[in-house]
Amino acid sequence: MSFHAVTAHRAQLGEGPFWDAPTQALYWVNIAGKQALRLMDGHLQVWQLPEHVSAFIPCESGDALVTLSSGVYRLDLVTEALTLLCVADPQAGNRGNEARCDAQGRLWLGTMQNNIGEQGEDLPITRRSGGLFRIDADAQVTPLLSGLGIPNTLLWSDDGTQVHFGDSLDGTLYRHGIAPDGQLHPAQVWFGPHERGGPDGSAMDVEGYIWNARWDGSCLLRLAPDGQVDRIIELPVSRPTSCVFGGPHLTTLYITSAASPLDHPLDGAVLAIEVDVPGKPCHRFAG
Repeated sequence: MSFHAVTAHRAQLGEGPFWDAPTQALYWVNIAGKQALRLMDGHLQVWQLPEHVSAFIPCESGDALVTLSSGVYRLDLVTEALTLLCVADPQAGNRGNEARCDAQGRLWLGTMQNNIGEQGEDLPITRRSGGLFRIDADAQVTPLLSGLGIPNTLLWSDDGTQVHFGDSLDGTLYRHGIAPDGQLHPAQVWFGPHERGGPDGSAMDVEGYIWNARWDGSCLLRLAPDGQVDRIIELPVSRPTSCVFGGPHLTTLYITSAASPLDHPLDGAVLAIEVDVPGKPCHRFAG
């Protein structure tokens, strides 16, 4: 498979890719560099933010959401003004990590103990203080899970009755049933620890297979609906962090990555590859 970097930009910790089909634009973040990035019509735009940012998701109302350490904010893409939407996780010392919107356009946000210093340096994780929260279009917050280590991967079944959700501290991807009242049933182990790195972010294709980025594993795993490894996609980066399907036919897989001690030339780049099965689209925030 042939890979190319979509821009010359290299992130210390690239994450959270989002493909906006209506504008054919790719959104992502550099968490440690406090940057929100958008590639549209071949033009890269970078918003420098005051705090670490884990997700950058366009809204139906025309602005975008950014998940910062102190809360979820609306970002005016023209004036760069930030307006607080909500504080989903009030616990001091936590930050946002994984964030995606479900088919109803509600934001699901996983939080964790902050592990990034002011200069972007790594800090140790000493507690499972993270949670999973749902934020509706009216900014109402519903807590769903607590006691999380490093939340990663948020993907829903087509009928909305199940969510795949990972905790990298466990090396495990789980599956939760979603009750009619919106709360989650207890976790079932869906895909446990694997020799090829730890589970980071994921994307789902139209066949219901999950493409999971493997931190320190230099690959993606394509996982069948029953949790079996369907194939391994070798990557020219050692720390892929997440992926998303994009392009006009949703057959371009965009892969974010982080810097690593191995110092590969493409570490921190956003990679693009063409794949043989289209993916499912991203959803904007409904608010």
